[in-house]
Amino acid sequence: MAARVFGRLLPLSLLWALALPAAAWNAAGHRISAMIAWESMDVPTRDAVATILRQHPDFEQWLLRANGADPDLTAFLEASTWPDDIRHDKRFYTSGSEEPTPTQPGFPDMERRLNWHFVDRPVGRYERLLPSPGVIDQQLVALARTVGDRKEKLSARAYALPWLIHLVGDAHQPLHAASRYGPDGQSDQGGNKMTISNPLHAHASSISLHRYWDDLPAPPWLNGSRLHSTVIALISRHPAPAATGTPEQWIDESWQIASEHAYPPEVDAVPTITADFHNQALTIANRRVTEAGYRLAALLRQLLR
Repeated sequence: MAARVFGRLLPLSLLWALALPAAAWNAAGHRISAMIAWESMDVPTRDAVATILRQHPDFEQWLLRANGADPDLTAFLEASTWPDDIRHDKRFYTSGSEEPTPTQPGFPDMERRLNWHFVDRPVGRYERLLPSPGVIDQQLVALARTVGDRKEKLSARAYALPWLIHLVGDAHQPLHAASRYGPDGQSDQGGNKMTISNPLHAHASSISLHRYWDDLPAPPWLNGSRLHSTVIALISRHPAPAATGTPEQWIDESWQIASEHAYPPEVDAVPTITADFHNQALTIANRRVTEAGYRLAALLRQLLR
């Protein structure tokens, strides 16, 4: 996120590394969008996606870890969470705070690329001091170009595809498109620095607003038959949008939602999640992960037809 006033004394690259946000949607949210996309894709698109993902260096690990009945679907679901999974993978490193790690076969490098997950657009009364380091808007375009380019090396397309699957989901999380800034120029980092009280959740009653939104679609362990049941329910409730739109439009939608609905009223120093706020947020989150799935399917059909 943008630098704070006291941070002007720090190197900008270090400051940005310290200010990067948490993951968007938990693992279940990304799997939901991916499964909706899979259910919405025709067979030729599925086959093309599967062919590319089989070339990913971690393809065999995905199959061993998930042990799904359909290896192509299993890889697609695992690919959807891979850009978050590598945050805890010691093969990879965080630029600006860690030394580069040795490049493994099949990868262009081992950087975690945390700034690909978001773009930091201000909401509220105050503006940011410096441009956002987040580049999800740019990366969605660049990754789509790589995935759809048949002249590109298959290894490059295999690296880009999990990122594209994941970032389409991230672009639909409102707090990955927006942050609030204070009069001193400090950012709340997409709600990561705002603690909320949630009396509706006994085991997570005091968490960040960002994590609250991440966990709205479903608990992170959701998988298998329960994941499929959740997807069927969401598809029946939310039909595919008439127009797919563009990544820029998806991000604009998320920013608008963040501006109007992502933040609870600040009556107290620690805002409390009310039943009304929660019901509205849950409805929005469910709609957004579903839209992300439909739009991902349409995008992949267009790129791989």
